[in-house]
Amino acid sequence: MSKAMLRTLRPVSVLHSVRSQAQRSFITLPGTESQSLSATRILPYKSSSLYTLIADVDSYSSFVPYCVESKVTKWSEADKNGQRWPSEADLKVGWGGYEEEFTSRLLCVPGSVVEALSGDAVTDLSKTDLSHHSATFDAPAIANAIFQSLRTRWTVKPFHYKPPTGHPQTDKTVHPARDQTEVHLTLNFQFSNPIYAALSKAVAPRVAGMMIEAFEVRARRLLDGPGSAIPEKHSLVEKFSTGKKIGV
Repeated sequence: MSKAMLRTLRPVSVLHSVRSQAQRSFITLPGTESQSLSATRILPYKSSSLYTLIADVDSYSSFVPYCVESKVTKWSEADKNGQRWPSEADLKVGWGGYEEEFTSRLLCVPGSVVEALSGDAVTDLSKTDLSHHSATFDAPAIANAIFQSLRTRWTVKPFHYKPPTGHPQTDKTVHPARDQTEVHLTLNFQFSNPIYAALSKAVAPRVAGMMIEAFEVRARRLLDGPGSAIPEKHSLVEKFSTGKKIGV
């Protein structure tokens, strides 16, 4: 049989199709697709008090589900009010008998946003709001064994609710708004290892809700009762103003 006839009979297109499918399966392994989750709560506290709790990254291991250890290792430059904020932290998570440690870059827009970036995750926050993070804003990605990328963003903003007066609209009496805050959490993540994706499959879709619920419990424990806001001289506030001298 001639070489020309062999070339004609060889199923080149089928082989090419099989190779292409195999290559695609290695590029995006099952269970490692990007995922996005979010949760929102309206809490009866001042936004400044809640923001202080969220920015206390050292305490995450005491209330964030599956967070075993949390340690701030770097702090920002002083912002316009002279306060320094966490800019990098080492976190350890564990579930299903596995534990992994990874480093997150932290970006704090004072009073409104705390964002953590791991792996090759990038921010879309405005650089003009983060001049105190200039030393780490463009830092290269830090690879880890669990996440290809992970972006966690907490956002707080005042939620002014005025209770109904029970009178017609013609009533012009001004009623004070209650101190309430909308807390919004978003998670964008992609596992780098399909084993971890499989282990977390049952719980991953509920993580955002679990985290914000755990935060609500922590807020009630720390902020309810006499002086239902963090005092100006609270140890957390002092920690941010001094930059917590361990770590730079």
